[in-house]
This record gives sequence, structure tokens and C-alpha cells, in this order.
Amino acid sequence: MINNLISDRISIREMEESDWIDVHKYGSLEKVCQFQPWGPNSEQDSKDFVKQVLIDAKREPRSRFVFAVIVKESGGMIGAGELTIRDYTNRAGEIGYIVNPQYWGKGFATEVAKLLLAYGFTDLKLHRIFATCDPRNVGSLRVLEKIGMSKEGRVREDLLLRDGWRDSLLYSILEHEWDRR
Repeated sequence: MINNLISDRISIREMEESDWIDVHKYGSLEKVCQFQPWGPNSEQDSKDFVKQVLIDAKREPRSRFVFAVIVKESGGMIGAGELTIRDYTNRAGEIGYIVNPQYWGKGFATEVAKLLLAYGFTDLKLHRIFATCDPRNVGSLRVLEKIGMSKEGRVREDLLLRDGWRDSLLYSILEHEWDRR
């Protein structure tokens, strides 16, 4: 079991079965999933997502870590953060995050991403952590830049969305770059 990871305004903890309700609050919104290959979620989609997260948490070796984002002030869940080990040999991982739109533009995604980097480099001993982002998702691009990731380039038509193929921008940060922060 992973202990809660904490910043000034949030903590992130392992996802629980009942979290599907809060996942559904944002996962069912068109604007939240406009740059994603999933959604808008039905209630069953949200339940299935959380069920899969719980199954993946029990796999050995574990490669997927999905956290509920909790605002300290209210105790409410406002989103999720994910870190996936993509390559054990080369110690590479990928992060992702999603925040309820009621909390957009307030720095919460940046706090989540920072906690994910700290967990990946400190606890999982990763060497490289990367993230991809739809080029149209300006808010997410800003988060990746704020946490010190470097833009590596553009991956062309790598993800099929409802409205067609999407490019992804690839960002990364290395362990020694993060250490200097």
C-alpha cells in the first residue's frame, strides 16, 4: 500500500472502488475528454475504469499507479493522476493527470504532476519520465513546462480520437534534471 503523497493544497492516494462517483463527475463531461480517446463516460464506463485500476494495482510486478486527487481543504476528490512504468530495464515511466473543470486554471494539475514526478523518481527510482499531450490542449502543455519537462517533439497521428487522428507532443524530464530542481 502506498502512503498518501502530499503537497500544500492536495494529497493523492490510491484509488478506491467508491471513487467511481467522483470520476464520473468529470469523466462524463465532453470538455474533459475532448482530447482523449475515451468518453464522455457512462456510469458503467466510470465504474469499469475504477475496477480496472484496482485490478492493475494488484498485478506483480506493478506497472500502473492511479491516484485519486483530494483537496485538503474540503476532503473532496477533484481528479486523478497516473504514473505507468513503460520500461523496467531502462527505468522509464509516463505520467498523466485529469482535473474536474471546476478546478481548472488554479494550479491543481501542476501540483498533481509534481507529486507524480516525485513518486516516480524517489520511490520508483525511475530515470526518465515522459508525458504526451494534444497540441491543442494549451492548459496541459503549460503544466508540463511548469514542472520542468522538455519538449522532445511531435509524434504524428499516434492516437485515434472520435474526430480523427491526433498528433501528440512528447515531453520528458530526466532524473538528474529533476534532482536539480
